[in-house]
Amino acid sequence: MEAFVFFVFAVVALAGALGVVLVRNPVHAALSLVATLISVAVFFLLLEAQLLAGVQVIVYASAIVVLFLFVIMLLGVDESISLDDPRPYQRPLALGFGFLLLAEVLFLTGQTWVTGLPSLGSGLGPEAGGNVETVARSIFGDYLWPFEITAILLVIAVVGAVVLARQTFAGSPVVDEKQPEESPGGST
Repeated sequence: MEAFVFFVFAVVALAGALGVVLVRNPVHAALSLVATLISVAVFFLLLEAQLLAGVQVIVYASAIVVLFLFVIMLLGVDESISLDDPRPYQRPLALGFGFLLLAEVLFLTGQTWVTGLPSLGSGLGPEAGGNVETVARSIFGDYLWPFEITAILLVIAVVGAVVLARQTFAGSPVVDEKQPEESPGGST
C-alpha cells in the first residue's frame, strides 16, 4: 500500500513541478507548486516524519504560496512578458549545475559522514519518543524564551511592514493613465 501511495504522489509531484516550469499563467504555476508541496508532505508522512509534513503544509503550501499569489496579484499578471533571453549562456549553465547537484546527491546517498554516522540516519526515531515529541520538548523546554522572542519579533516586523506600506500608498498621488490630454490652446 505504501508503494502505491508513493508512486501516485510521485506522479502528482512530477506533474506539479512540470506545471510550475511550463505553465505560462503565474497563478496556475503557483497552484501547481501547491500540488508539489502537498505531495512532498505525503512523502514525509511515508517516512514517519509527521512534524516535517505538518510544517510543509502549514508553512510552505499555505503561507508561502499565499504570499506568492499576493505578490503575483500585486504586480499584475496582465502585462505581457518578453520571452527574449538576454543571457543565452545561463540556461545551459544552470542545467549543468543541476546535473552536478543530482550526481552529488546520488553519490552521497548511502555513504557515511565524517563522524562515521550513516547519511540517512537520524536521532529522532521512535526510541527517542518520536520526532514531534523531541522537537516540542526542545522548543517549549530548553528554548522557550528564544522561541517566544522570535515570535514577537516576527509580529513586530509584520506590523511595521503594514504600517510602512500604508504610509507609502497614502502619501503617493493616484495617477490615472487614461486622462484626456489638454488641448494646446487650453480652455478656461
